[in-house]
Amino acid sequence: MRICMIGTGYVGLVTGCGLAEFGMKVTCVDKVAEKIEMLQRGELPIYEPGLKDLLEKNVKEGRLTFSTHISEAIRNSLVVFLAVGTPSDGEGGADLSYLFSAVDQIAENLDGYKVIAIKSTVPVGTARRVIERISEKVKGVAFDVVSNPEFLREGSAVEDFLHPDRVVIGTESDQAAAIMKDIYSPLYLIETPFVLTDNETAEMIKYASNTFLAAKISYINEVANICELVGADVHVVARAMGLDGRISRKFLHPGPGFGGSCFPKDTRALYHLAREKGYDPALIGSVIQVNENQKMRMVEKVRRRVGGDLKGKVIGVLGVSFKPNTDDVRESPAIFVIQKLLDAGASVQAFDPAALGEARKIFGETIRYAANAYDVAEGADALVLMTEWNQFRSLDLQELKKRMRAPVFVDTRNVYDAQKMARAGFEYEGVGR
Repeated sequence: MRICMIGTGYVGLVTGCGLAEFGMKVTCVDKVAEKIEMLQRGELPIYEPGLKDLLEKNVKEGRLTFSTHISEAIRNSLVVFLAVGTPSDGEGGADLSYLFSAVDQIAENLDGYKVIAIKSTVPVGTARRVIERISEKVKGVAFDVVSNPEFLREGSAVEDFLHPDRVVIGTESDQAAAIMKDIYSPLYLIETPFVLTDNETAEMIKYASNTFLAAKISYINEVANICELVGADVHVVARAMGLDGRISRKFLHPGPGFGGSCFPKDTRALYHLAREKGYDPALIGSVIQVNENQKMRMVEKVRRRVGGDLKGKVIGVLGVSFKPNTDDVRESPAIFVIQKLLDAGASVQAFDPAALGEARKIFGETIRYAANAYDVAEGADALVLMTEWNQFRSLDLQELKKRMRAPVFVDTRNVYDAQKMARAGFEYEGVGR
């Protein structure tokens, strides 16, 4: 089966490579020629463990190609996946301009029956709008629109695609459903649950899932903040909570707040959608607000530990990506914290194993980019661990301390043991301890 994948970001590239691995003939297309040229050379425009091997294998075996010729790829495919960005529009909703631009290209090249599968995260009702938009432009040619949301975690996206928790297919067409089930047929062999429903429900599943996970993070951060006030240990609290099967331990990890390309955008979009429909989603609004407050609390921890005034202080930041194993800095709490430190007059020096290039696009030369974790400690009045990369978990504490101006360590991910840090001579602060 021939497939066209419009968009070569995290979702499009991982999905395209994954479908090729399933035996499909996939052409990934993008209007950004530079990205396509990189991919044709076997280079990745993103950092994602395991993706390069998957790409190289399927290119070599002839199932995966990359092109800027979007029209040709659409005409040559039975199924066209939409995996373009749907960023926030500045008012809390989703900007669908990239999606509708791609939809218009599909309409222009609709020369026979095709399934248009929406992978992009979109507001409920978007599939219906896509159907109406194409129907206005095209007469006499059959097509179906399917909502097929993704559930990929950056840093483990390849594994998530090849071994998903579930596959959601939203459509009212038996023909389209059969085609989509055929595409994902290898997943039947590993007994992956399939959820077949209508478009609106499929779209809602994606938003509801991400918002619930975001709510768990905000909730445990609220608990962590209370723990700090009453002298309890949030890690013991979270572990005991997680032993209850109704709650589970996943996403009960206190920290500086959630970030990335999904949770912030999707919680805002669902909040905005509900408000548009006349309903005030107070809980979702609180999830968003708690997350914003949590990021600011990390800044205040640093401020307090260096004596109350950040002006002239040198702050070392370990990690700038929003999570480990990715170079994605979109809405990263680390980026927020760095900007607030700069605004307060501090000098910032940062290191990240993968994301310094992305950080440079934001901060330019306003911060110093360290060569490694020990270089970031050079002359620092405080170190702030923002991203829990594995290589930050067993640092030589004495070497760090020797290089620092003052032994202050703010651990926003609770990677280190407080007593061990105290024995090493550090003034240490975690989250919820």
